[in-house]
Amino acid sequence: MTQTRAASPVSLAQCPSSKQAFRGRFASADVPGYDGISMKIEPLTRRLLVIVALLLAAVGGLGAADGPATIPLSDIQPGMKGYMETIFSGDTVERVDLEVIGVLHNAIGPKEDVILVRLLGEKTAETGVVAGMSGSPVYFDGKLAGALALKLGQFTREAIGGVTPISEMLDVEKSSDAAATASSGGAAQALEATIPQNYLQQTSAGANSTLVPIATPLISSGLYPETLSQFGKVFSSWGMSTSAGGSAAPAPSDPDVKAGDMVGIDLIRGDFSVSAGCSVTLVDGDRLLACGHPIFGFGAVTMGLSRAHVVLTLASAAESTKIIDTGGEIGTLTQDRQTAVMAKLGAGPSMIPVHLAVDSAGGKKQYLFEVSPSAQLTPQLVALSTFNGITGTPEYAGGRTLEVEGSIAIKDHSPVAIKNTFAAVDAASQTGLAAAISVESAFSEIYSNPYEVPQIQNIDLHVTELTDRHWAMIDSAWTEKTEAHPGDTVDVKVMLRPYRGAAFVEDIPVVIPPQTAPGNIALVVSDAAYLNRTVQLAAFTSEGKLPGLEELISLVNRQRRNDRLYATLLQSTPTLLVDDKEMPNVPASAINVLDERPNPAGTRLQLQSSAGEWSVDMNQVISGQQFVTITIK
Repeated sequence: MTQTRAASPVSLAQCPSSKQAFRGRFASADVPGYDGISMKIEPLTRRLLVIVALLLAAVGGLGAADGPATIPLSDIQPGMKGYMETIFSGDTVERVDLEVIGVLHNAIGPKEDVILVRLLGEKTAETGVVAGMSGSPVYFDGKLAGALALKLGQFTREAIGGVTPISEMLDVEKSSDAAATASSGGAAQALEATIPQNYLQQTSAGANSTLVPIATPLISSGLYPETLSQFGKVFSSWGMSTSAGGSAAPAPSDPDVKAGDMVGIDLIRGDFSVSAGCSVTLVDGDRLLACGHPIFGFGAVTMGLSRAHVVLTLASAAESTKIIDTGGEIGTLTQDRQTAVMAKLGAGPSMIPVHLAVDSAGGKKQYLFEVSPSAQLTPQLVALSTFNGITGTPEYAGGRTLEVEGSIAIKDHSPVAIKNTFAAVDAASQTGLAAAISVESAFSEIYSNPYEVPQIQNIDLHVTELTDRHWAMIDSAWTEKTEAHPGDTVDVKVMLRPYRGAAFVEDIPVVIPPQTAPGNIALVVSDAAYLNRTVQLAAFTSEGKLPGLEELISLVNRQRRNDRLYATLLQSTPTLLVDDKEMPNVPASAINVLDERPNPAGTRLQLQSSAGEWSVDMNQVISGQQFVTITIK
């Protein structure tokens, strides 16, 4: 049945008793005749004072707790009848009758209990427990018992659910005063409750049936099906189900959120938008509890909160879900905990602005959006958005060559430069995905650094789509002479086979350094990827041995580019890496000095040195490597 009601926020604080309120109001007022104060007054006067005090206490109690009281878990008994409040379409909160099957103690962890319930009525008989119902408040005798958070199995429409007790949801407040900064914690714990044998028959469940978290709908707007296909598995690993959705214009009524309404946790907003949808359990002033289980399990967070509206509830044999639009911004998510998420209503948080421009034969498209600041999520969100913008041009095909150029602006630091070219090596390759992952990699290297929390000011990306597959493979390499002296110039010839057309030879003049020692020296002709893997110092940066973020940015900016052909002389003398600097051909005496120092921070030894590096701009992506040996006389 449909229920129309005014917003009635429930206080997180317990209402004081009338006697406590009376004492609080009059203990310092020197009222004669109260609580042991020995003064003689007329009985009528005494009764009047008591009545006035009780009235004042009642008013104070209503001010402290405007909504229904909570019911303790100890009062929940099998067979009790109650109801849940949720939305099936629009913004109309409806009641769904339910009954208690039993209480599962320590079901999902120590002192983490679950109320096992059966939802009643025609709608839930058709839909079962619906993705997006997480957080729907459950009441018994008008008292709040908790939030629907779990469902029976992954592929069932049996309307059996698990309710997170309100007492456990309120525990999230213990962390509400902590600084709301992105946590370095991992994914949400795997919530799962096995149904005891004595309840299996009542639930019509098979042996070893379990309660699992209700899936969280991932509401997306402006994302192409190909984008959802490529990145959907990333979010499914977090317990989210990708769902059709959209965005609605902000409305003045958006902040007037109440229990049973829908909210979105904003991951991306702007020309593209991605949000996770949940139901609201409780509102107390500017505080809001929702979900009844974690979204990501990151602990203290800073994420945007928006109003959400249910377009319709889609019944499905696999998994019923709510189709949702997200509206205006209404606050900031501050806690993402085991039993609930908490938000503060009001202004939203700062997010990372991104500008993406895509040039193609059909013209230029520009996109403006913001991504949520989260060390665990932001790199993937940047990659998703980049890929979506690339695939959005009518001319795009997976094998097209892409040139990517841009920068990441960081407060008080040098910008991170992004510049590379991507081409398909075969018909199945997706250059858009490769380009997006390269942007993600550069951003992740900086955003997840071990030195400081970077203040990302903005990300600017420019992608150019070329009309053909600009790619060539290194087929062979040789020199006209196999012996040389220090100071000589050796002409290195490289045969390359392009994607289409005849093979061609590229010359690279290599000068043997004057200090090169006699003996054999290796010349490697390669693409950028080989050098970045084997010679570039980026693999060393994750060990946290650099002085700071600026040195890390310097190393990231020195990554070699895919559209250049490289020739590198390698000799079997050690290279000393000090911070972000290379010291090739380091003498043994310097190594001995370092060996005598305990824990020489910022240093590392490689067993080979680069005697020189040369490159040629090829205007196409180069792939492969070849080795040539030169004897130095």
